[in-house]
Amino acid sequence: MQLQSLVRGGWKYRWYAVTIAWLVSMVGFIVVYKLPDNYQATARVFVDTQSILKPLLSGMTSIPNVEQQVSIMSRTLLSRPNVERVMRMVDLDIKVNTGKDRERMIEDLIAKIKIGGTAQNDIYSLAYSDENPKLAKDVVQALLTIFVEGSFGDKKQDSTKAVVFIDGQIKNYEEKLIAAENALKDFKLRNMTLLPRQGGDSGSQLLAMNDSLSQARLELAEAVQARDTIRREVLNTENSLRSNNPSLASNPEIDERIQTLRKNLDALRLQFTEQHPDIVSTKRLITQLEVRKSDEARVRQPDSDIVTGNPVLQQLKISLSVAEARVASMRARTDEYATRSARLKTLSNAAPEIETQLSQLNRDYQINKENYEKLVASRESAKLSGDLNTTTEMMTFRVVDPPSVPLTPAGPPRLRLFSLVFVAALVIGLAGAVLMSKIRPTFLSHIDLLEVTGLPILGTISMKWTDAEKARQKKSLYAFALSSFVLLAFYAALMSFIYFKS
Repeated sequence: MQLQSLVRGGWKYRWYAVTIAWLVSMVGFIVVYKLPDNYQATARVFVDTQSILKPLLSGMTSIPNVEQQVSIMSRTLLSRPNVERVMRMVDLDIKVNTGKDRERMIEDLIAKIKIGGTAQNDIYSLAYSDENPKLAKDVVQALLTIFVEGSFGDKKQDSTKAVVFIDGQIKNYEEKLIAAENALKDFKLRNMTLLPRQGGDSGSQLLAMNDSLSQARLELAEAVQARDTIRREVLNTENSLRSNNPSLASNPEIDERIQTLRKNLDALRLQFTEQHPDIVSTKRLITQLEVRKSDEARVRQPDSDIVTGNPVLQQLKISLSVAEARVASMRARTDEYATRSARLKTLSNAAPEIETQLSQLNRDYQINKENYEKLVASRESAKLSGDLNTTTEMMTFRVVDPPSVPLTPAGPPRLRLFSLVFVAALVIGLAGAVLMSKIRPTFLSHIDLLEVTGLPILGTISMKWTDAEKARQKKSLYAFALSSFVLLAFYAALMSFIYFKS
């Protein structure tokens, strides 16, 4: 019943609805038709990131992640610096007079620029819409240029900064390395006598020296033993010759004492040095007995030619001379080794500290040297990485679709907008008629009167229309239908015109 009441009220003011629908339609159609054409320029580019240089240079330097570079550049292409650069490239900044106009133009560019594509298929699309087709094409071309150049430039700058930083570190380590070398040289010059020789430290040198001293003493004892053996052979030979010639016979008591003393002397030399008191006294006693023996033999000098002329005895005396020389040589070597061993023992207390300081200096020098060599290698790697970032061999840009603008505009969508305007006009017209029925209410039936007053209705009187009034109402109805039909026809004709024009 309420719906019937609304329909009756709207029908009463139907001419308001038609009038409002016509006005809204005409205004809307004119506004939509006057909207400027919008041309969309597009371009597509394929980025080939598969390069043969990657496996060849793997391990020599850091390979740039070209996929990440392109992906980041595609995401930051609409940054404010890039948009301002586009404005300068297409001369849009000439039209800007104030800061607000500039901000408005930047926001308008960012809103109209569309970037599509993903890093999976390596195909990226750029699009821009504007009333001027040439301007739209120039903007897309500028975006394409920035996209290609931006994928190389940033990494090159990063590599250059890295090389500059590494050069500064290399200079610092060169100074540290020179200072460490000078400190090591000065230390070696100051402590040249205390430094360990090649092949061991002071402890090992002292141990080796003691081993050499023990070996020299053993060889000395062997040489003394050999010399005494030859000397006894000489004495035995002389005694044999003298026993055969009674005139040359020596005093056997003296010979036996000398032989006994020499045995004792050999035993003492195995235990003590030559400066031991027992060895000195024994040698002095042997010398006295030999002098006494020589004095007794001098009495028998005329007969000594028999002894000295024996060839065997002469050979033995030559061997004895050689043995004496060897004993003297080994004794000198033993004394030298003893002196060196004593000196090493004296220096053994200071040697560990010197060795510790030398090890510290060598360690500092080695650390600085290793860091310096690593920095030099890193610098070369950074230079090579920078060259890789700027080379076109790492990634290739292929323009699949160059920037172009279609002959027909891409917008605005006038067909859809006309339909929306027409529907809106009908809805607003109906709403206007219902609103008028509420503003100027009338009772269209006894039911409406009953609902409002709540009083009982005794009866109703029907309207009796004259023939002239009926004719007028019929004409009004025809006029209403005609106006509605004309509005619908106008909408259909306008839609057909726009459709065939596009």
